Amino acid sequence: MSSPLSHPLVRTFLASVERRTAALPAAWREELLEDLREEIAAALADDVTEDPAADDVTEDPAVDGGPVISEERVRRALDWIGTPEEIAADALAEESGSIPPEPENPGGTWLTLGLAVLPVPLCLVPGVGIPLGLVAAFGALVRLWRSAPWVRREKRQATLFVLSPLVTVPVLAAALSLAFDGISAPAFVASLLIALALPVVGAIRLARSAARLREQAPQEAGRPLG
Repeated sequence: MSSPLSHPLVRTFLASVERRTAALPAAWREELLEDLREEIAAALADDVTEDPAADDVTEDPAVDGGPVISEERVRRALDWIGTPEEIAADALAEESGSIPPEPENPGGTWLTLGLAVLPVPLCLVPGVGIPLGLVAAFGALVRLWRSAPWVRREKRQATLFVLSPLVTVPVLAAALSLAFDGISAPAFVASLLIALALPVVGAIRLARSAARLREQAPQEAGRPLG
């Protein structure tokens, strides 16, 4: 089976980011590259096991006929993550101090992340669920963009995760209604639970990033100046 990270486009992408962030401290640069590897692997992992006859998957004769991801699918995933120029610019700006990440009180971080995943469950509240969900989503986005632990790239991606149920819930509900000749209460609940996956994934990523920053803060404070 071919690893998504072994694709030539992925290797070129990572090499470009590494080259453009050469001014960063080595530890920062490696952490950035590791985060990108995780993002790319997560975006493409499902495609490695897809049916080789699918449009986004082709046969790889060098790997015992195993399925590999198509170039077009890799391009779409990389475009979603951002260009090497954008990623490097964010990282360099962060290092230079123009958008410095700062450790945040864990309570503040968890409040932001809680608001980010609440909109979908709130939709289950009879009568006022949808308005409450919209209020929670708005509050999450305001806190997210005002919070210090995350750079702009993380905030843009988290915004997509928070807003994703606006698209996924109607699509899933429509699909289930076609499959079962009308939308039922259990089917609607199922669509909400499925739609909750992306906000939860986004919250987990942000929590890990904020936790890393808190762990690094004491080390940075202990470094000698100059």
